[in-house]
Amino acid sequence: MNTRSIRFRLTVWYAGLLAGLLILFGVSIYIGLGHYLRSHLTDSLTKEAGQIGETLLVNVSVSGEEYVADEIKEHLAPEINGIFIRVTRANGSTLYESSPPRDGSFDPGKVTARGDQTQASTRVEQLSAEAELMICAVPFTTREGSRFLIETGAPLRQSESVLHGLLLTFAVGLPIVVAVAIAGGYVLMTRALKPVGEITRRAEQISSRNLSERLPEAMTGDELEGLSIALNRMIARIEHSFRHVNRFTADASHELRTPLTVLRGELEALAQRQDIPTDARETIESTLEESERLSKIVESLLAISRLDAGEALMARERFDLAELVADTVEQMRLLAEDKRITLCCAAGDAVQVQGDPGRLKQVVVNLTDNAIKYTNEGGQVDIRVAAVDGKALLEVSDSGVSIPTEALPHVFERFYRVDKARSRQMGGAGLGLSIVKSICEAHRGRITVESTEGKGSRFTVELPLDNAEGVRHE
Repeated sequence: MNTRSIRFRLTVWYAGLLAGLLILFGVSIYIGLGHYLRSHLTDSLTKEAGQIGETLLVNVSVSGEEYVADEIKEHLAPEINGIFIRVTRANGSTLYESSPPRDGSFDPGKVTARGDQTQASTRVEQLSAEAELMICAVPFTTREGSRFLIETGAPLRQSESVLHGLLLTFAVGLPIVVAVAIAGGYVLMTRALKPVGEITRRAEQISSRNLSERLPEAMTGDELEGLSIALNRMIARIEHSFRHVNRFTADASHELRTPLTVLRGELEALAQRQDIPTDARETIESTLEESERLSKIVESLLAISRLDAGEALMARERFDLAELVADTVEQMRLLAEDKRITLCCAAGDAVQVQGDPGRLKQVVVNLTDNAIKYTNEGGQVDIRVAAVDGKALLEVSDSGVSIPTEALPHVFERFYRVDKARSRQMGGAGLGLSIVKSICEAHRGRITVESTEGKGSRFTVELPLDNAEGVRHE
């Protein structure tokens, strides 16, 4: 999974935001419910204390204190209901104090006595590790002026159990909700971004050779539709520009061929005259060499423009690339022997490809010629042809001058020369490798280069095998 993809980032952002909101909501509910339960318990205890005063203590001088105690036991039943009730006289003596509840949740004897009997108050007493009591103290004055302090209390464990249940619900439910949200968000993001993946896939397939292709337009009515339409318009403009440039290059190259041919003919005729001074003859020969070089450049430009336009592959047939390479290398062996360079060719097993034999022979000639040119006397050039993993491989290695690392990305660019002075001396114009690359791409292949300082360079051509013959031959 690509952690930098928009799909992943949006899903994580969505899940994180949802989890954060749910946690914030849960904390708010937890705090709010806890406050509500305590407030509700406080109100209940306060009302209960008020009722004791209004119904029982109001006539205590007539009914008697024993009646008050008996009525509290009978009607409120603090031992059964698990609550605490204590009525204290003004002098601090106890009129009534409830007994320990049947469930033994707390001991009333441990509840501290309240000193101030004039102010209502609420407090929480921690009687033990598990017994926490909410106590409300309400002062009451009878008609005769007798003052009492009524204290009512109840354990907080019921409120705490509700809060713990809520916390457990959130602890179990939150991961499930977030997991479902992540899965749903990922599915939604995948569906929403599916047109982007299709646009990317189609865009990777478009090159200068198939600019007539267009990206799929996502008819979604959103920004993706606008993006696909805008990209198709841009590709249309690029296609128009490419056609204009290729047409100009082809037309210019074609128009230059005739005057260059005439110029070369005139110079050759002039050079054959016997009455021309020596210095003038040298100038003519130099001009003739430059015109020859210019003619080669024009021919190369014309070939590249035709390859770019897809018009140069006149013949497409099934043939043995290994046999073609072996024959071509054999024809160039004399060129290598002139420089005392060892030319080795490993092209034994048949490697069937589909394409233009003439153009692919041009690839072999250019790569082998370059290897011989830039290999010093006594060096070695190795040519290897094999079928590997469904591809036809042509490797041309030499032990000559290595290519600087910074120049490797540019060697297939037009008119690029690593050593401009040496290339010019050898007659190079920086178009040979560009032509080789164009021929490989026209055959749905590619060419790469590796170079190690002091060990030479290796050019590798990959072409699709005919009928997917992917048996490895070594």
